[in-house]
Amino acid sequence: MAPVRPNALHPLASAVTGLSAGAVLMILLPTPLGTALGLLLAGAGSIGSFWLFERRGLAQREQVLAAVGEVKVRLATNAIRLDALSQRVEQMPMREADAAPARAAINELTAEVGLLGDLIHQVATTLSDHDAALAAVQSRTAPAPEAVPAAAPIVVIDPEAARQERLRVLAAERAEAARQAQEKTAAERAAVISAALSDGKVEVHLQPIVQLPQRRTRGYEALVRLRLDENTLLLPHEFLAVIEERGFGPTLDALVLTRALAIARHLGSKEGDLFVSCNFSTATWSSSKALATLSRILDKYRDHTGHLIIEMPQSVFRGLDPTSLGLLGAMSANGVRFALDQLVDLRLDPVSLFDRGIRFVKAPAALLLEHADAQAADIAAGDLSTLLARASVVLIAEQVEDDPTVADMIDLGVMMGQGLVFSPPRPVKPDVFAEPAPVAAAPEPPPQPAPQPQAAEVVGYPAPPPAPMREAPPERQSFRSVLRRASA
Repeated sequence: MAPVRPNALHPLASAVTGLSAGAVLMILLPTPLGTALGLLLAGAGSIGSFWLFERRGLAQREQVLAAVGEVKVRLATNAIRLDALSQRVEQMPMREADAAPARAAINELTAEVGLLGDLIHQVATTLSDHDAALAAVQSRTAPAPEAVPAAAPIVVIDPEAARQERLRVLAAERAEAARQAQEKTAAERAAVISAALSDGKVEVHLQPIVQLPQRRTRGYEALVRLRLDENTLLLPHEFLAVIEERGFGPTLDALVLTRALAIARHLGSKEGDLFVSCNFSTATWSSSKALATLSRILDKYRDHTGHLIIEMPQSVFRGLDPTSLGLLGAMSANGVRFALDQLVDLRLDPVSLFDRGIRFVKAPAALLLEHADAQAADIAAGDLSTLLARASVVLIAEQVEDDPTVADMIDLGVMMGQGLVFSPPRPVKPDVFAEPAPVAAAPEPPPQPAPQPQAAEVVGYPAPPPAPMREAPPERQSFRSVLRRASA
């Protein structure tokens, strides 16, 4: 029979056994001695139960301490693994934007491991304090007041608050890392854009402006593009902000104007009185020096300015200073025409526009449809085209995207239209920017023979002696033919 282990019995088994044995003894020996022995057995059983409870508690505490130690060891192992993983991430060839999320995740895991370590340490400290209190109670020795050491304050840590604080710190670190990565990426992109502009990698795409309702091409708008490499072509909204921020707006406008003048020269050789329009940046319109530079370029190529139109935003037109107005007047005197675009309202004075050199007004189709009813605005869009035409100003509807909008523009009396429904912007052929071949000089007339002197018989003088005839030079013969004749 296997021995019975005390730890395997329930602590109450001793008390039940003692009570049972005492009761049996009191029944069998109904004497004072039997009663005393029965009470003694019951007490012994109770004492045994208390001893078993204490022994079980000690065993459980030892198990808890062993489990806490094991958890500490595992946490230390995981911390070492996280440190190794962090070093591997630092050594991997990744961009800063890709490495920042991985670092943030590793930092978050490290923080969680640290929080668990703090909680385990708190549990171990609590158990140690509990053991010390039990030892003091069991010894029943109260130490002298002067010998009582100052108990260290127990720091109560709220796990949820600590977790929220660590998450907040990690979120702030992650946001800072993402911001730094974005700033670095933006700086690199700005450097690439500036280098492309310095190398002159500016392309011009043309979008036709058609006459309504025939849809016959009357002109083109030059839209700038920036070529970074063979597969990357940036649109204006992707690089204009960077260029204007770095002060390269006038440089870009000078390049675009030069290409627009080359296109105007090419269109001048075509039939139909075609034109090309181009835009200037806000920095150029707000700088009299930049406008003076562009005015000198226009004065140099004044033979082609008749086919060029410069577009000006409505807000810029309303805020021009006297110096800029004088430069615009000089450009207009050289034959440059202007177009008012980026309209925000239809409060226009056609006569004043014509006096300032404005010959075209480009209004978004959505704005014209919004003001199609006279009750919704000061002037109906249907009357705007007529009023502008009286002052020799042409209304152009831009951003026309579909055929129903084209029909609406025709109903409103719009004379010209521009948009994807007619044609998307397309690149310009390289031969357009090529210098024209020099005009071949007219062939020189053949020299006239010298006048012959009059014959002598006309005036009665004897005839001059005839000029001696030159003998023909002897025919050269080869040595082989001479040898053949000699041997014949």
